[in-house]
Amino acid sequence: MVGKNVLIIGASGDIGSAIALKLVEEGYQLLLHYNHNLTRINEIMDKVDKETILATYQADLSLDKDVTKLLMNVAYPVDCIVFASGIAHYGLFQDTTEKEMEKMLSIHVKAPWLIVQHFLPEMIRRKTGKIMLITSIWGEVGASNEVLYSTVKGAQNSFVKALAKEVGPSGILVNAISPGFIATKMNSQLSVEETNTIIDEIPLTRAGTPKDVAEVACFLLSDASSYIHGEIIRLNGGW
Repeated sequence: MVGKNVLIIGASGDIGSAIALKLVEEGYQLLLHYNHNLTRINEIMDKVDKETILATYQADLSLDKDVTKLLMNVAYPVDCIVFASGIAHYGLFQDTTEKEMEKMLSIHVKAPWLIVQHFLPEMIRRKTGKIMLITSIWGEVGASNEVLYSTVKGAQNSFVKALAKEVGPSGILVNAISPGFIATKMNSQLSVEETNTIIDEIPLTRAGTPKDVAEVACFLLSDASSYIHGEIIRLNGGW
């Protein structure tokens, strides 16, 4: 709904920033979270009316103290939450360390859990609110050499489906977008040959773009999606 406040977790990423710019076009007011990339946040602010950005927050979601700091610093009502943050992890399962596992679980599972838990009571009181996660195709089908990433994205999908059943009667909509191969910094480590091999497998014969994700995100936050609930929307070009 136009005019509502949207908290974007991971607004400095390629997908997060694309969602931010699209939502501003549609009249939303934004609360932007980032970790390291303040430059991207400044770029967003340079492109939009300053009044549309209510606040920015720096927080490392792998640290409990930073998550707590973020939650304590948000002084505006939050009508919608978009989780677009995250990091990938590549490597053989047997070489994955416990430290790496804990970091990925904190960023992708624990932090969203704590953030939603913090804002949910007020949403329930008002009988309105939208929660959306950007997950991944690997959360559904799994990926070799990305067992840890697949695990946490699968957890996000289950979180969405279960939470939707619990809070739907209170008027809260919970959904996810599950992107396939998107042209982002996260996939930039692939060689040209590896990228072309993947694109050859995609029926639409191209990588998705952050804008593609942003368009669907905007739809899910709009009144037009008022009966879409507990869904994992696949955005993968038919891959």
